[in-house]
Amino acid sequence: MGSRAVLAPIIATLVLIAFWEALVWINGWPNYVMASPSDLVPAYARYWELFLVMGWQTLWRTVLGLVLAVVVGVGLGMIMGFSRTMRDALYPLLVGFNAIPKATVVPIVALMFVGAHDFNTVLIAFMISFFPIAVSVSIGLSTLEPEYRDILRSLGASQSTIFWKIALPKTLPEFFGALKVAVTLAFIGTNLMEIVSPHGRGLGALFDSGKTNSDYPLMFAVLIALAFLGILLYYIVIVLEKIFAGWAERSPT
Repeated sequence: MGSRAVLAPIIATLVLIAFWEALVWINGWPNYVMASPSDLVPAYARYWELFLVMGWQTLWRTVLGLVLAVVVGVGLGMIMGFSRTMRDALYPLLVGFNAIPKATVVPIVALMFVGAHDFNTVLIAFMISFFPIAVSVSIGLSTLEPEYRDILRSLGASQSTIFWKIALPKTLPEFFGALKVAVTLAFIGTNLMEIVSPHGRGLGALFDSGKTNSDYPLMFAVLIALAFLGILLYYIVIVLEKIFAGWAERSPT
């Protein structure tokens, strides 16, 4: 099972690269229409230092925004999960906020906090990724069987004890499922700020530089680098899930 988990994504990636290369070659597309994988290698070789520096800038802002999203999302999820009144009050507001395109929020945030580039980027990453975490925790806690609560309360357990002993373990599978989604959303938020409100930092700024100079292989190379970072964080979440919620994993059929 371990070897399959490693080989399957590698084989799928190689097939995708081969298909991409063949598609560009068959259609005879120049690299300013559709760069092929072979066009990306020179871009990485030429700009590898920029990819390292700006990739790190994007990564740490994304991770920080994601950590804030986890803290706030879990907090809101607990409030809504344990209180039906708060769930009825807050859920429509969260849905309405999440329905606002974050690309329209980026210029507003940039104007509100002029010059605070790192803060702006982390804030957008947080704003776009906390919603699924809050909802998943809320659903996990609200569906906790009342019999468990009644039994523990009759034994003198406090609300915090019920949360740590019963509610939290039950919520972990939903939490990690939402965290996998939040990882990709956080990267979207980070790059929205880096591209819409450029400040010369991060992979979004490198993408914008490639667009300005009509360097299409560089633009595609940035997209692949972003995908790589997203996959890296995704597998980190997978490892954490196996550590803390491995008991919830179903056996393969």
